[in-house]
Amino acid sequence: MTFSIVARQGNALGVAVASKFLSVGALVPAAEVGVGALASQAWANVAYRPQGLAMLRSGVGPAGVLAALLAADEGRAHRQLGVVGADGAAVTYTGEECLPWAGGLAGDGYAVQGNILAGPEVVRDMESVWLASAELPFADRLVAALAAGDAAGGDARGRQSAALYVVDPGRGVGGWGDTAYDLRVDDHADPVGELRRLLAVHEVLHGVSDPAALLPLEGELAAEVRELLGRLGYDSLDRWAGVENLEGRLAEGRIDPVVLAHLRTAAGA
Repeated sequence: MTFSIVARQGNALGVAVASKFLSVGALVPAAEVGVGALASQAWANVAYRPQGLAMLRSGVGPAGVLAALLAADEGRAHRQLGVVGADGAAVTYTGEECLPWAGGLAGDGYAVQGNILAGPEVVRDMESVWLASAELPFADRLVAALAAGDAAGGDARGRQSAALYVVDPGRGVGGWGDTAYDLRVDDHADPVGELRRLLAVHEVLHGVSDPAALLPLEGELAAEVRELLGRLGYDSLDRWAGVENLEGRLAEGRIDPVVLAHLRTAAGA
């Protein structure tokens, strides 16, 4: 009742997943920088996540991890699993008792899998979009692949939840930690669409400014910014940005176009 993509791009590792199931992000994805990522689904064995990461951490490759997890699990026929190592090696597994349509595809740096799907086109379209979108940032690429599966019919039972989990060295919020994205839509009529919206909000609040795009805060632009802040009851850009969680995009004597757009919208300009 779930479809997912597990992948690596550069040093980043992540999982995007959707399902007709409450809070799929709490159960399916796992990833660790320099180690690997995996998605455990169908009649999910949640122990696969810590056990799989532990084996990857010890140097066992994805194929070996898959073999070991299945060998120790009497319920293996009901499981589905995708594993990608830090080197891009990838495997996917679908137990013979998973409800149809169920299956997966794997290649260099990715594994796509799903069960109780509208049909094989769900995973085929996810793979196609993944392979055709290498120019996108990793998180956008994962969500684009997930959206392709959703558009192809996704979970045959309907829609409920979706999640994105990405680890990238030092790319946590504010530069703290490695968790670059941990976004969850737990119960929504259009969970993949909502996940895309949250990803866009995340980019506004936590994305990194492009130094070449920063605008000099002087002349008419400086006057406009002061006027807009006044409308909102603030006497400085710093104070307003702190309230809006945009302080990470502030630059001395300049303004990020993303911040400017957000300010104009807030002030009704």
